[in-house]
Amino acid sequence: MGFPVGYAEVFFPNLFLHTLTLLGLLRNLVFILFHFLGLSDFLETDTVWPHTGETTQTQEPSKPPSVSAVLIRELLPATKYGDLAGGVEEGCCCAVCLFEFSEEEEIRCLRNCRHIFHRNCVDRWIDLDMKTCPLCRTSFVPDDMIDDYNQRLWVASGVSEFYSYADYTSSF
Repeated sequence: MGFPVGYAEVFFPNLFLHTLTLLGLLRNLVFILFHFLGLSDFLETDTVWPHTGETTQTQEPSKPPSVSAVLIRELLPATKYGDLAGGVEEGCCCAVCLFEFSEEEEIRCLRNCRHIFHRNCVDRWIDLDMKTCPLCRTSFVPDDMIDDYNQRLWVASGVSEFYSYADYTSSF
């Protein structure tokens, strides 16, 4: 048994389908016209992500990053892609935005999994309080630095030194 021929007409009226087809043809006509006039740069269809902290008239001012996000950024310093030592394949691209790296772009190289991302791409991920690699879910904080990270997070939280970690573990 095959797919019924007129099945789409049950859900969408013919007028609606014809209108969508006409709009698609008009869009393609405008793209072709702009291309022949040399104005195709005005029809940029790629997504352009604003840098963290920038605001536009339609978007709210961004809230400051959390303490854990700031600490993770300190653990993963930004470097230029051109300064990165060998071992990176040619034509490598960021797994978040899918754009290739250029020599002058700032990147962050994750210490545990060695994945690299554009600084802005991974910073947006970190600002959402994600603590793992967006690609493989390995922790941002290296295993040998977890204790230092937790201690710095504890100090930054502003909780009184009266309560200590030992008080909670000894009661169990």
